[in-house]
Amino acid sequence: MRPPSRLTGALAACVAMAATGCGALAEDDGPSLTLGYFPNITHAPALVGVERGTLGDALGEGVAFDTRVFNAGPDAINAVFSGEVDAAFVGPNPAVNGWAQSEGQALHVIAGAASGGAGLVTREDIEDVDDLRGATVASPQLGNTQDVALRSFAADQGWDVDTAGGGDLSILPQAPAEIVDAFDLGEIDGAWLPEPHLSRLLTRDDAHLLVDEADTWTETGGAFVTAHLVVSAEFLDREPDLVEDLLRGHLATVDWINAHPDEARRSANDHLEAITGSRLPDEIASAAFDRITFTVDPVAPSLFTGAERAEAAGLLEPVDLTGIYALDPLDAILAEDGRDPVSGLEG
Repeated sequence: MRPPSRLTGALAACVAMAATGCGALAEDDGPSLTLGYFPNITHAPALVGVERGTLGDALGEGVAFDTRVFNAGPDAINAVFSGEVDAAFVGPNPAVNGWAQSEGQALHVIAGAASGGAGLVTREDIEDVDDLRGATVASPQLGNTQDVALRSFAADQGWDVDTAGGGDLSILPQAPAEIVDAFDLGEIDGAWLPEPHLSRLLTRDDAHLLVDEADTWTETGGAFVTAHLVVSAEFLDREPDLVEDLLRGHLATVDWINAHPDEARRSANDHLEAITGSRLPDEIASAAFDRITFTVDPVAPSLFTGAERAEAAGLLEPVDLTGIYALDPLDAILAEDGRDPVSGLEG
């Protein structure tokens, strides 16, 4: 997590205008909802929900449903701020930063989407954690979710690390697309990665999974948020029924994914190909799916802990997350089906 920047003029104006409709819907256009998501397997509930038409169908024939695809969390959050999208699937860090930047005014987390699917892959000669001392390990980006997880893991071992790559463990942020080549060239000894990059690196002959991040989350039974669904606070206030319908479609999609994992994997890959022009190799898609849990539970305690870890690493200014969750609509839907509610942070 990078420290939240000060509100830009455009963002401040958008937040101030929330009550008058700074959103993707113009009042004269009729009901509509625009959804943002990433071309990533961890966003399978969006990929599958759009590909199979479940999300659009849940909104109903009279609602114009549109989508936007993003490649970076800050871009998706800015789209929520500006009203380009009404809701979006994002990772935990963009949601926290967006909450902080808007001073708790612009968005709410309304459901979980994915948990798990991250870990530390190293060379086979690094057989245990003690062998990591003095090694060079990559993360996808300074301050991102996996970078924070890696730095927190190093701190738990009592190691000193810094943002310049020094200390007992050299942490080298670099783009996931470059990490496999860096590993092959011997420039790094491993990487803390999310799916599908984790499974892609594991295809190398000299690679093995040293740490499954799930094992570091003992307080949540191994669960930790990887992706969740956020909505514009203004849109939630103005269109609560549409938000409820979106949640019904999301819940139906997650249920279908868990009941039909093989079909769901193919559907997600089909949609990836449709929006990017390429699909994941079947063995990588299968391995990635097996490591991810798709759930509407946002695993709220892990968001709070993740923010604390980022603060401890000096990568996030202190932020009060009270009120970031708006889970009453989801809990009402779950109650209708006789299911247990999910829980957010107090407030």
